[in-house]
Amino acid sequence: MVDGTAVGRRERKKAATRAAILDAATALFLERGFDAVTVRDIADQADVSSKTVFTHFPQKEALVFSDEGERHERLAVAVSGRAPGTTISDALKAHYLSEIAAMKSEPQRQILTLMEETPALVDYAEKMWFRHEDALAAAITEEFGLTEPSDEIRFYVRFALHIQLIAIREADPEPTIDAGFRLLDEGWTRYREAGAATTQRGG
Repeated sequence: MVDGTAVGRRERKKAATRAAILDAATALFLERGFDAVTVRDIADQADVSSKTVFTHFPQKEALVFSDEGERHERLAVAVSGRAPGTTISDALKAHYLSEIAAMKSEPQRQILTLMEETPALVDYAEKMWFRHEDALAAAITEEFGLTEPSDEIRFYVRFALHIQLIAIREADPEPTIDAGFRLLDEGWTRYREAGAATTQRGG
């Protein structure tokens, strides 16, 4: 039998090591810029080995986006946990505005600025964002009572995710988000009215 106390101690040590690596990476990135910092620099600052850094983070870019899992969960919950009577688009609009406001507030603003100045981070952020596509499509598919997402759901999700990527670059993201969903919803409304909740396309 595994000693519960020993397991708890290992988990706390693991969490502390991860936090130390993140703190070291963030400080170095903000001081020197992302490209000028190596994994070896981060490891030395955190007093761990480079191997330990890679054990917690698969690549250097992941150190800037350590909350990817939480963002993934919040996006899915924005749809599945929305208030009765709230459309999917309205739920996503509110979610995007909330997330962008958080990213533009201190201290996240510094990270956002770092990202915008670093092409590798912009590319990683966009790829990371689209990794949420399957989860969002699955949430909508389940709501419609389908076994697989229709083409319309996949297109809706992909376009809806693009709206956030465009809006985050704007000083005032709300008009951009409103415009994007206004265009998207014209086709989405027709799809809903055609009986998407009970008909699976291609099935």
